[in-house]
Amino acid sequence: MSRTTPAFTIAARRVLVAGGFDEASVSIVDGVITAIGPFDPDADVVLPDDTVLLPGLVDSHVHLDEPGRTEWEGFATGTAAAAAGGVTTLFDMPLNSVPVTTTPEALAAKRAAAAGKLAVDVGYWGGAVPENLGSLADLAAAGVVGFKCFLSPSGIDQFGHLDADQLEAALAEIATFDGVLIVHAEDPAHLHGDGALGVHYADFLATRPPMSEQAAIEQVIEASRRTGGRAHIVHVSDGGALDAVRAAKADGVRLTVETCPHYLTLAAEDVPDGAGAFKCCPPIRDRANQDLLWVGVLDGTIDAIVSDHSPSTRELKEQGGGDFGLAWGGIAGLQTGLAAIWTAAAGRGIPLERVLPLMTEGPARIAGQPGLGEIAVGAPAHLAVFAPDRAWTVDAAELEYRNKLSPWHGQTLTGRVERTYLAGHEVFRLGEGVGVRAGAEILHTLRPTGAER
Repeated sequence: MSRTTPAFTIAARRVLVAGGFDEASVSIVDGVITAIGPFDPDADVVLPDDTVLLPGLVDSHVHLDEPGRTEWEGFATGTAAAAAGGVTTLFDMPLNSVPVTTTPEALAAKRAAAAGKLAVDVGYWGGAVPENLGSLADLAAAGVVGFKCFLSPSGIDQFGHLDADQLEAALAEIATFDGVLIVHAEDPAHLHGDGALGVHYADFLATRPPMSEQAAIEQVIEASRRTGGRAHIVHVSDGGALDAVRAAKADGVRLTVETCPHYLTLAAEDVPDGAGAFKCCPPIRDRANQDLLWVGVLDGTIDAIVSDHSPSTRELKEQGGGDFGLAWGGIAGLQTGLAAIWTAAAGRGIPLERVLPLMTEGPARIAGQPGLGEIAVGAPAHLAVFAPDRAWTVDAAELEYRNKLSPWHGQTLTGRVERTYLAGHEVFRLGEGVGVRAGAEILHTLRPTGAER
């Protein structure tokens, strides 16, 4: 559909601009913010005083699983969940779909599957696997924003993991066109306990100790240091690993890291027996560890908070009768991420404007899309209307996901997305759902060899 919309102005008593809240009116022409001025009580849209106007969230880590495993999620349901959660731009991961996105042809198949289904804007990550090393530039030229790799088995046979030499080769290759390698960092030497484990979460947690992350992150740091390649660590769950990240950043290593709402808001002590909805890799750890992650959020060590939305069917999550060793790993969190993070942050006395950039500008930079995730003149009119004091109880059956599962089911969260605008289109309204599918693709332009960094 056309992205052109009639010119209009939206006014609010609290608009997040330049890192703080202020009264403002935001003028929009053809889907772009053209002016930010004083609050106008006669604007075309005037928000209620109990809401705030936020930039649309950016989520750089989402598994939509289409084509091939659309029964797990899919572009239609996944982007609807994004819009309902205030996310206006997301980046889809290269595994769990069939084919995995490791060739230009596979990317073309994914793009074809997405056509006409997007409620929000979508970009694509490519995969770096043993079979396509040496030809990553071809995939970059096809439009992926970067490359995902695993240092331990991914769970998908078609998406193999890299050993130490292959990791270094991938970083060196990607450095030639100033790309980014995003890394699932668990060292298989420290993982154990394949197969049935029983229904107690502690037994599963013990199979993926903190050392698995620490060793793998150290490996990535040293490979990035040697090659000059840009690396990003996905879904850091171990707060103890952040000291190495701090030191690497201080040394000038080109490194960024992310964590996720489930690590910042859920704790191992509270996971019920047999609750496969809580299983993910790396795992949700204890509250003391969670405190260390929040320190990383506040001191700038953590660059982004993203969902790692990775759903599957109920049958896969509950296989083995609640056995944590047999349940498929992955958290469904795309729609609830903002509310979960704000609930936890408010409980710690952290203001919304302190954490929000990690869910907007931070993920945008990781995906190579500066300028997204902010309310500024010239930026796309991607906006979320958020009621920060509105309490609601999560009912998984009411979420937009294809499979109605959530580890936050039954929890009362504070803060609700009431409307979401994409390029000036109102794409979601609470109580009505997704109205129009105005989403577009984001295809990255390959920088030539030797481009200035």
